[in-house]
Amino acid sequence: MSIPKFAVLQKPRGEERTYGVTPRIPGGFITPEALINIANVAKKYGGTIKITSGQRIAILGVKGEDVDNIWEELDMEPGVLSPYSVKNIELCPASFCKRAKQNSLKLGMKIEHRFYGAPAPNRTKIAVVGCRNGCASANAKDIAVLADEEGFIIRVGGSAGFHPRLPDTIAEGLNEEEAFDMVEAVFEHYCEAAAMGDKLGPFIDQISFESFKVGVMSRYQEKRQHEKTNKEI
Repeated sequence: MSIPKFAVLQKPRGEERTYGVTPRIPGGFITPEALINIANVAKKYGGTIKITSGQRIAILGVKGEDVDNIWEELDMEPGVLSPYSVKNIELCPASFCKRAKQNSLKLGMKIEHRFYGAPAPNRTKIAVVGCRNGCASANAKDIAVLADEEGFIIRVGGSAGFHPRLPDTIAEGLNEEEAFDMVEAVFEHYCEAAAMGDKLGPFIDQISFESFKVGVMSRYQEKRQHEKTNKEI
């Protein structure tokens, strides 16, 4: 039996095969109605609910033949469209937190809508947080947006995987618009320059951070100039 679409095969137990499904929950924010529906669907199909580290809710232990019905009844998009794409964008509470230096939620949701499911050389994780505490494990993400009193900070290449890597700071002191353009420039340069299968951190180490930054800044300046020209027209 083939693996159902948008489902993850779990550890086999004898002849039994069970799967997990994880719907998209933008920024970790979910309505009470959607939360209740997830619980009802999980109960109906004998699934176990798991709060994931990625600010999502997984339904585990369901049968393969039930997966299509589960997705239909959830009426939600999958959390991950492909192993070679952007996974969910993780956000901190920002405006709800007394430690936040910038209200990063607006920027974070804008980034989430822009990059959700975007094709990439390898799985790519992004976090947007409102202070240097870096909640949501921001410094372990491929692209991290943090904040301080001066504005937004962009870091790249973080990882907490088999080969942990601290991120490199590529820009700081950015306003919201500049930060969005910088994230786009980082992602677009990565997609254009890296080979399929390259994770961002190892790719940066392969070509050097200085070389990566030159490519990103060139693309970023093009974006800023384009926006400036449009505003003048």
